[in-house]
Amino acid sequence: MTDLRPWFRPGLIGLHVFAVVAIAFCVVMGLWQLGVYDSRQDHERADRGSVPRVDLVGLWGADEPFEGRLDRRPVRVEGRFAAATEQVWVTGRELDGKRGAWLVAPVRVAGSSASLMVVRGWAPRVGRLPAVPDGDLTFDAVLQPGEGSGEPFDSGARTIGTLSIPALTNVVQGDLYSGYAIATSASVTGDLTPAALPDPDVSWSVGLRNLAYAFQWWVFAAFALFMWWRMATENVAMRRAEAEAESDFDAPVA
Repeated sequence: MTDLRPWFRPGLIGLHVFAVVAIAFCVVMGLWQLGVYDSRQDHERADRGSVPRVDLVGLWGADEPFEGRLDRRPVRVEGRFAAATEQVWVTGRELDGKRGAWLVAPVRVAGSSASLMVVRGWAPRVGRLPAVPDGDLTFDAVLQPGEGSGEPFDSGARTIGTLSIPALTNVVQGDLYSGYAIATSASVTGDLTPAALPDPDVSWSVGLRNLAYAFQWWVFAAFALFMWWRMATENVAMRRAEAEAESDFDAPVA
């Protein structure tokens, strides 16, 4: 059985306590810096989410490509919904862990020659196409780039797997903007559940210094653990060697 008494001599207890305090301090400081990094990320998202809302027509033309400056941009849309029969269900959309579908409708944008596909809201299942708001209206929305191609359009159920603008040009009458929008106004959502808005895209390098400091503190913790182990094992080995030497010296000569 291993004798653990050399590990708990008065001289080593101080080393153990110092190592525990040093390692705990480094770990806590690393977690604190990681928290600062997360806060910097949250603040950056908040700053990007507070972009002022502008009119769609003055921001983006119908014949212009969807550029990075438009991604997640809050806009004010003026126009009139197309017929309810032109609406489309986009399947495979999750909300709060539940799988369902988006109801997407084309809006003839006032002052433009094209229509904008607008996500009216989310439903747990595909069903009958509801009525669209009547007349000219103004509503708030957030722009998004079109998605890639996926499952083909089902004309019978009016469903499609992705919100692909090129695929929908063959489904909806007239020209379409190269991106779409998620409506945030209750006048557009109706009885549907509002669709979840995407979080602003923030680079992982925002607050990079704090992230580097966090890893630096954890490296210090690993170094403190290594030094404690080395100093403690060397001390214990030295004491055991001294004890064995004394035992050999005190042993009677045959």
